[in-house]
Amino acid sequence: MNDFSSEISYKTARSGGKGGQNVNKVETMVEALWQVAGSGSFTEEEKALIQTKLANKINKEGYLAVRSSEARSQLENKAIAQNKMESLVAKSLIVPKKRKPTRISKAVKEKRLESKKKESLKKEMRRNVKDI
Repeated sequence: MNDFSSEISYKTARSGGKGGQNVNKVETMVEALWQVAGSGSFTEEEKALIQTKLANKINKEGYLAVRSSEARSQLENKAIAQNKMESLVAKSLIVPKKRKPTRISKAVKEKRLESKKKESLKKEMRRNVKDI
């Protein structure tokens, strides 16, 4: 996996949640920003893959944004945001395997038809015998 941590910039803001009076005066919420198109760590194909898979997390300026306000300290939130971003990028680079179409075997088809015949016979036997 490519190391793009040097390309990530950080913004801080005051966050809600636990922390008491500290929350009102210290900027503990961290937003990690990374410009996908301007990255030198990935090839053009990888960048295109990241941009398509993470399109809902990339803003109009082309920055991938991840926020963290889980911890009480700014440093912990910075590490959490960076880890979140790295895992998102790693997951987006995984290309799923192509599905090989398989054929239903003759035995399976026959078994299905046989069970259908049994069901229909069972329901036939439940009918009233007034027609005779």
